[in-house]
Amino acid sequence: MDILLIILGFICLIVGLIGCVVPVLPGVPIAYAGFWFLHFTDRVQFSWGFLLIWGIITVVVQVIDTVVPVWGTKLMGGSKAGVWGSTIGLVIGLFYGIWGIILGPFIGGVIGELIAQRKKGIKSFKLALKAGAGSFIGLMTGIVLKLITVGVMGFFFVKALF
Repeated sequence: MDILLIILGFICLIVGLIGCVVPVLPGVPIAYAGFWFLHFTDRVQFSWGFLLIWGIITVVVQVIDTVVPVWGTKLMGGSKAGVWGSTIGLVIGLFYGIWGIILGPFIGGVIGELIAQRKKGIKSFKLALKAGAGSFIGLMTGIVLKLITVGVMGFFFVKALF
């Protein structure tokens, strides 16, 4: 049974790592579930304090990941359309490798802002670029924060096994 729980925990870490980049997967909570699978083995017993602290970190990172793209967009004068555009751009960009992941959110944010501006009767490509950049920076900040968090979780997971 321990082998199955360890494998499930490891799968959670891998899926959590993927979820750091793929917006539809909650990467950090999935990786956190890996700790629980490992905890229920006879081989590893995390302290309740450890699990509680990582549970709090998971919630905080999820909240920050939700707020940062919006904050970055608003800071640069953008709208919700920029955030949505960046997210859609990221999803489409996933099919185009690393350059798609890097450029997709920016291009999507600019397109989202241009669409929102057209509806308001504003025609400023410069404003759309600025808002797209803010959305891109916010989205990338969230991704990096999640990758770091899941990376540290992976370190503790492996350390607990060996």
